[in-house]
Amino acid sequence: MILRRGVTVASACFVLSGAAALVYQVAWQRLLTLTTGVSIPSVAAITAAFMAGLGIGSHFGGIWSERLSPRRAVRAFALVELGVAGFASVSVWIYYHGLYRQLPWLYDHGAAATFLVHFLSLILPTTLMGMSLPLLVRGLVLASEEAPRTIGLLYAANALGAAAGAFGTPWLLLRFLGVDGAVLCGAVLSAAAGLGALLMSRQPDTLPAATPRVLAHAPNLEEAQPLNAWIALYALSGFVSLSLEIAWFRVLDVMAKGGAFTFGTLLGMYLVGLAAGSFAATLGATRIRRPLRAFLFCQGLMLLCTLFAHALMVRLPFAGNALDWMVRYGGQADAFLNMETITAGEFTYLYVGMPLALFGPATFFMGFGFPILQRAIQGDPVSAGRKVGLLQAANIAGCTLGSLVTGLLLLDAFGTAGIFRFLGGLGVAVAAIGAYRLQARSLWMVAAALVALIGFFPDNKTLWLRLHGAPDPSDSFFEEDAASVTGFTPRLRGGGYTLWVNGRSISWIPFGSIHTVLGAVPALVHPNPKDVAIIGLGSGDTAWAVGLRSETERITVFEIATSQPRLLERMRGGKGMERLDEFLSDPRVRVVKDDGRRRLGKDGLRYDIIEADALYPDSGLAGNLYSVEFFELASRALKPGGIMCTWVPRSRVEASAQRAFRYALKMGKFLVLSNEPLTLDRDAWKTRLHSEHTRNYLGGDQLAPIERALATAVVAEAVNLSHEFNEDLQPRDEFVRPRRRRR
Repeated sequence: MILRRGVTVASACFVLSGAAALVYQVAWQRLLTLTTGVSIPSVAAITAAFMAGLGIGSHFGGIWSERLSPRRAVRAFALVELGVAGFASVSVWIYYHGLYRQLPWLYDHGAAATFLVHFLSLILPTTLMGMSLPLLVRGLVLASEEAPRTIGLLYAANALGAAAGAFGTPWLLLRFLGVDGAVLCGAVLSAAAGLGALLMSRQPDTLPAATPRVLAHAPNLEEAQPLNAWIALYALSGFVSLSLEIAWFRVLDVMAKGGAFTFGTLLGMYLVGLAAGSFAATLGATRIRRPLRAFLFCQGLMLLCTLFAHALMVRLPFAGNALDWMVRYGGQADAFLNMETITAGEFTYLYVGMPLALFGPATFFMGFGFPILQRAIQGDPVSAGRKVGLLQAANIAGCTLGSLVTGLLLLDAFGTAGIFRFLGGLGVAVAAIGAYRLQARSLWMVAAALVALIGFFPDNKTLWLRLHGAPDPSDSFFEEDAASVTGFTPRLRGGGYTLWVNGRSISWIPFGSIHTVLGAVPALVHPNPKDVAIIGLGSGDTAWAVGLRSETERITVFEIATSQPRLLERMRGGKGMERLDEFLSDPRVRVVKDDGRRRLGKDGLRYDIIEADALYPDSGLAGNLYSVEFFELASRALKPGGIMCTWVPRSRVEASAQRAFRYALKMGKFLVLSNEPLTLDRDAWKTRLHSEHTRNYLGGDQLAPIERALATAVVAEAVNLSHEFNEDLQPRDEFVRPRRRRR
């Protein structure tokens, strides 16, 4: 009873620790990408640095735990959590005000230097976090027969807390408290975990001073496997699980149309499955007589469930069943659900039901395997923490490799559907080898079922067609890379094609939309626009329209996704695509694969015109391009007399832009901004618009909407400083925070 009480209290502390860890992961990654950009190499470097610290901590925490008594191990866990809380309380200052604001030059020396800076900046807190499980295991495992149950309960508790942190960070903390407020909440959780463990270690009725014993498990009918074999298997499991997570995120992100809440939702559901599987396995892990066979069977079922669920989602008819809403929503080009419009039923379907169906069973089997590992390797309570630390370090190493290989190589090479098939093939090999060595018929059956599902699994185009409303496959085009899924599907009205990026429609071709006006307006307002920078390629419409002046010499387009230029190239030569052909052949245009915000701050170049292609403010990481700090950065990258043009879909965007620039003209939903006075010279604008060169460039059908936009121009009213703004640390519109009610 005493020991169980100790496990209960420790599990509660570990729930808090897990929740805090996920808050930090989401918030710190967001802060670090401000310096190095949101490109895939940058995010991969941050993830690898974060995971490397966790692995180092797991390993050395396990070694340290062997030298401690159970009570001292729990106290060490408490000090570790208090150390994490202390670091977290100053982490926003370190990562944002320090590295981003004062020391960005540290990242100027190539990819290796970038990883090194990320690693050094994260090594202290992540190492401390990695130590926590081995220390708690040493403190609570006093007899070998209790090891699988106790370790499984701790693992499940931590995963459950991490799930709460993953859900709560985007849906609550970032939405209502901002990045800095979220991190402080995490610090409070870590401190509470540390203080709780410290108090627990001082209570004599909670942690008895027991002498470690070596007790026998239930009979093991398999030949004992060396620890190194289990380490290798768990590392491979980590590789597969992180690769699956990346593929799951891609599917869910397209399904949810690139919303800011997708990543947290995916992580939350993933971790709930791990917690459920681990908890279920603790109930009978000590009775498992063939742990290697059971572990391999769980890994095979994990892949079987994944391939089966995704194949059914794509292959089943959808009319009149549970898939009908998903397909209809996927084809909507002009309506997106967010926190202001989503109903309870839609929320449950999109963010609970579909994730559970697609990867709930798979993550359950992931979690189920962890206590089985403990059943196989644990024997001496004194070494329990060290063994857990080794296993965790190996798993984290596999996760890191899976993240890097899948994110940097496999998505570009195979696409999402190809990754599922690749991992299924890996599962076939492992199951077949296990079946041969163990003479296990069940593993042969798993291997055969995986082979059948790989053959039945859809290709990339079939997968994306279903998630984009099942349009005409003969007239739809998709490209995928590590950054995004882009596609053109036939428009239902007006002809041409709708452009989709991560499931969300953002423009169309042939050119002639709000993007044409957005590009043309600043080009006509500026008296001599030689150098232009556009953040975001989209359909190319904005960048094409901004080039209407003969004076323009250079148009630099920053785009992190290589799939978009490839997709546009595929549309060349089609009916009505003459302007697209001209744009792609324009020698003035240069597409740079990089994060536009990062390049504006790093290059030191100055432009006559800067604009970000129209982006919905509730898209994931859109806050980076609608914050006061971004507009201030753009103002510093302008030449004397230069202007910035931006779409202002929300009042907070408008206020944020005006706070950074002294002068502004408003034209409907556009703002033209400058550091110097702007005049309403409508006659000059009209003359430029109706010049022979411009008329030939745009075509007569494009002149009227541009002229109407110019005619609405007024001097924007001065911004009220009491207004709410979007800031780097307070991305209000990205998470659709309700506006304050004014008296």
